[in-house]
Amino acid sequence: MSEMQSTVSIGELARRASCKPETVRYYERIGLLREAARTEGGQRRYGAAAVRRLTFIRHARDFGFSVEAVRELLAMSDRPDMPCDEVDTLAKHHLEEVESRLQRLSALRDELKRMVSQCAGGKVQSCRIIEVLGDHQLCISDQAHQGAHDLG
Repeated sequence: MSEMQSTVSIGELARRASCKPETVRYYERIGLLREAARTEGGQRRYGAAAVRRLTFIRHARDFGFSVEAVRELLAMSDRPDMPCDEVDTLAKHHLEEVESRLQRLSALRDELKRMVSQCAGGKVQSCRIIEVLGDHQLCISDQAHQGAHDLG
């Protein structure tokens, strides 16, 4: 089988990795994905390694890893003989960030529930939700207020 027969177009690569061609181009621009070889007609062609790499990138992003963390993970995965303690450290740090974000989200949810439950359903001029949103000192939890900034 020739090299051209074992390659796929950008559209097919994107489909296999469950993303859009624009995402593929973006990852190429920022250096996470190597630029594709091109046909004489200028069409990008990607091999099996690009499919695996893009799938890795998309999966890592789905797990919430930042672009820089994905870059580090890719660099480590390109060195399969190295010990995985750096990978463990990076994943543990990300887990800590996720747990912290979950705590902030939980506090935010509780504050929103409280605001909604206190709304009497009258007019906006006496709406508890509007009142609380206008004065964060009316919030029970500073963590909820901080969570809103961190998550938005």
